[in-house]
Amino acid sequence: MQLYPTDNSILNSGTAGQEKRLQQLLSYLAAHSPYYHQLFTQHQVQVDQIKTLSDLTRLPTTTKEDLQRRNWDFLCVPMDKVAEYTSTSGTLGGPVTIALTDNDLNRLAYNEYLSFTCADGRAGDVYQLMLTLDRQFMAGIAYYMGLRRMGAGIIRLGPGVPALQWETIKRLQPTAIVAVPSFILKLMQYAKDNGIDINQSSVKKAICIGENIRNTDFSLNILGRKITDSWTIKLYSTYASTEMQTAFTECGQGKGGHHQPELVIAELLDDNDRPVAPGTPGELTITTLGVEGMPLLRYKTGDICQYLTEPCACGRTSMRLSPIMGRKKQMIKFKGTTLYPPALFDLLNERDEILDYVVEVYANEVGLDEVLLHIVPAETTEECDHRIRAYLQARLRVSPHIKYVTIEEIQKMQFPEMMRKAVKFLDRRS
Repeated sequence: MQLYPTDNSILNSGTAGQEKRLQQLLSYLAAHSPYYHQLFTQHQVQVDQIKTLSDLTRLPTTTKEDLQRRNWDFLCVPMDKVAEYTSTSGTLGGPVTIALTDNDLNRLAYNEYLSFTCADGRAGDVYQLMLTLDRQFMAGIAYYMGLRRMGAGIIRLGPGVPALQWETIKRLQPTAIVAVPSFILKLMQYAKDNGIDINQSSVKKAICIGENIRNTDFSLNILGRKITDSWTIKLYSTYASTEMQTAFTECGQGKGGHHQPELVIAELLDDNDRPVAPGTPGELTITTLGVEGMPLLRYKTGDICQYLTEPCACGRTSMRLSPIMGRKKQMIKFKGTTLYPPALFDLLNERDEILDYVVEVYANEVGLDEVLLHIVPAETTEECDHRIRAYLQARLRVSPHIKYVTIEEIQKMQFPEMMRKAVKFLDRRS
């Protein structure tokens, strides 16, 4: 069953096109999804009465916990129709399996084709993939298939090993890389230590995954500035999740991740599951369009961001998302101050005295949040310690606990067994 468009017809049909596909999705879920069939019955949902996008608020939401608890009740096809098994990273609780059909894999390729072309990609580019390409990681196969569809060249090198990355760049001359921004800094440091002129390399742009490179006003944050201050390279930010099988990717204007309306309906909701206004933080809640294996309806991602509706200077008119401000369940209330991990990461990235870090949060004996920073210092001196503590006190107005560790110790914390992403945040709260 072909559930997603293969041309731009729906892009030109606006809200009416999304509403038609929403009605198709509701009928499909009622007929094929054990989870949603039960949910509709429980809440007395008549799917034929849901006609418009504004009617979505009449439907219940779905959470990560629902997906974890009843994973296989979301499957809408027989097991013999599953072509690929992927899984979430398990950052918040246990990992979730997302099963894809052949049609879903084609949709995934279409999604990334749109994303790479949005980020000024073209057939003549060669992309070096500096990310996990196995371990059921959807993004790895998605990028690969999207680049193939676009007609670009691909170098599947995988994560880490700066020496090998630079040797391959020198030998194969890629024009672009796909990488985690903090790893790009490690690439730059290796180049500096080994006499490599990064601005004479073939790489002219980077698709940045997994970490913010911008503030909510779309200016480059500390991490983004650290890259571009030394490397004349164009950065493009992208946001996606395994569950929604869709990405929000920046164009060359760098003013937010562009919505792909033919593939997903996006809502931003307040704590009462009501839509928020443009420019107001809300929880991104998505409804997948065109997914055959495990479609989702009003799925709350847990990610807090803002949205804009005015047309972009690139000519696209779809909604744009701001950088993710934080995850709802990772919010920290520390000595009267509300913090999200990305804001802490920005502060820690800013200081040359801090080479690497992991942020740990735990509950104290009275149930309040405590923050412990595991830091690799540039120097093990009292002066360096004083600069770090004074800086954090000035910027946070509160003093987190600090534990200095070695590079070897931080790497063990960041890469526990079977994890495919670097762990920068440890939530020890029950």
